Amino acid sequence: MTTCSDFYDDKLKRLQPGLSTYSFPWAIGVEDFKPSDPLTANSLLQFAAAHDIRYVQFGDNMPLHSFSKQQLNNLKEAADSLRIGIEVGTRRLTVENISLYLSIAQKLNSPFLRVVVDDADFHPDGQQVTETIKTLLPQMKQTGIRLAIENHDRFPAITLRNIIQQTSPSSVGICLDTANSLGANEGINEVVQVLGEYTVNLHVKDFTIKRLPHKMGFIIEGCEAGKGQLNIPEIINQLKPYKVCETVTLEVWSQPEPTIEESIVKEKLWVESGINYLKTILT
Repeated sequence: MTTCSDFYDDKLKRLQPGLSTYSFPWAIGVEDFKPSDPLTANSLLQFAAAHDIRYVQFGDNMPLHSFSKQQLNNLKEAADSLRIGIEVGTRRLTVENISLYLSIAQKLNSPFLRVVVDDADFHPDGQQVTETIKTLLPQMKQTGIRLAIENHDRFPAITLRNIIQQTSPSSVGICLDTANSLGANEGINEVVQVLGEYTVNLHVKDFTIKRLPHKMGFIIEGCEAGKGQLNIPEIINQLKPYKVCETVTLEVWSQPEPTIEESIVKEKLWVESGINYLKTILT
C-alpha cells in the first residue's frame, strides 16, 4: 500500500512536492478550450515519474467516478509500478457524492479525500456542510480516510475551522490553497494562522497583484511558482511545526495564449519551472 507517508522524511520534516490534474488545466481541457488530444491519467503519471514526483492528485477536472472499475484498477497498477501515491479529489459535498468518492479513495489507497464544497448549482451554508459531514463520519472512520476541505473562495477561514471543530478534527482537515481565499477577502497569512493546524495538503499557486493602468482596480494573475508575491517558504515553515501536512501540490494559473496548443506549451514550461523551484525549497 502506497501512501503519502511513504515519501515523507520525518527526520528532516520535509514535505514532498506533487502534481495535480490542476497543474495541467489547459492540457486536460477548460470549458470551451478543449485540446484535440487531452492529457490522460496515465500520461500525467508518466510525467510525474519522469520528474521524480512521487504523488499525483486527481481533481474534478478529471473525475474518477467517470472511470470504469477496470480503468481504476489500471490507474492503481500504473501508479504502484511507478511508486506514485494517488490522492483523490472531488467537487460537491453531498452524502451521495462523498460516499462514492470515499470508496474510490479507499480503492486507490488515498490518505485523504480533497473536496471543494460547492458545485455550479450547489452552495450549502456552513451548518448544512457540518450536518452532511456528521452523516458521513462513520464511513470516514471505517475507511480511515480523512476529508480535506479546500478553502475555495466562499467560506472564510473561521467558518471552515468551525466546521472541523463541530465534526471531528481527527477525521476532517483542510486542503489549503494559497490563492483561493482571496475570493473571500482573506490573505494567505491570516488563513494559515486559522487553518494551519488542520492542513493535510498544501496547494501552491503563485500569483501577482497589479494595479490596472487607469489606477482604478487591480488584476490578479497566476505566475510561475517562486516568481510572484507569494512567500512560499514562509508558508511552508508555518505549517511544519504542526506535523500534519505532508505534501505540497503544485497548481498553475497560466493565462491563455492565442491558441490552445500555445497555452499547453506555456503551461508545461510553468509546471517544470515550478517543480524545480519546489524541490529547491523542500530539500
